[in-house]
Amino acid sequence: LGWSAFFVFVLIRFRKGRHPAADHQGVKSGISTHLEFSVVLIEAVLLLGFAIPLWAKRVNQFPPGKEALLVHVVGQQFSWNFHLPGPDGQFGRRDVSFLSNSNPIGLDPNDPAGKDDIVTVGELHVPVNRPVITELSSKDVIHDFFLPDMRIAADAIPGSLIPMWFTPIKTGTYDVICGQLCGLGHSGMKGTLVVDTPADYQAWLKERAELAGSQGAPPAGAPKTENKPAATPAPSPGG
Repeated sequence: LGWSAFFVFVLIRFRKGRHPAADHQGVKSGISTHLEFSVVLIEAVLLLGFAIPLWAKRVNQFPPGKEALLVHVVGQQFSWNFHLPGPDGQFGRRDVSFLSNSNPIGLDPNDPAGKDDIVTVGELHVPVNRPVITELSSKDVIHDFFLPDMRIAADAIPGSLIPMWFTPIKTGTYDVICGQLCGLGHSGMKGTLVVDTPADYQAWLKERAELAGSQGAPPAGAPKTENKPAATPAPSPGG
């Protein structure tokens, strides 16, 4: 609004009718210099005094591990895999040697902690009003985990674990898309975020955990890696 008013003032003040002949001397006033300095000063105050501290508090300061839900998100051409701990609160071990079409995240079938783990493709359920920390990785190329309705996105990079977090405040179904061109099927790399009431989420969690236990684990045959607690968030990448 301020800049619009300034532009209107300039158009009126320096219109052709008021200055029919060219002025080869130019403006001698120092107003423009003072104005430019003021703009730089105001923007510096807004950036250093408000934007950076608020960003650090709202984005880089992750919620406590015990109150947040930790979800592993694994991108691949052209789908999203979601890995949640079961009722025991522990993630099962994962190893690339276990990867297959039926085991898209490489879950170790020999690890008891993974017997009740929940793995879904394309659909993530979370409870309303609870912070969610997603740890992003990729099996192939760089993807971008984008939740338009949550106004947040972060890259999923092979060999890296990128954390981000959000708190859903309204139940419903929302889009999950890939915001990074990742191949010919990029436009079809979509998923669904379902925000449930706490009761509905617990019912879904129990149903999926029982289903995982009854189906058994994927085929074995690879080395084991270490357990990772579900309640410990990764450190912020600092940006």
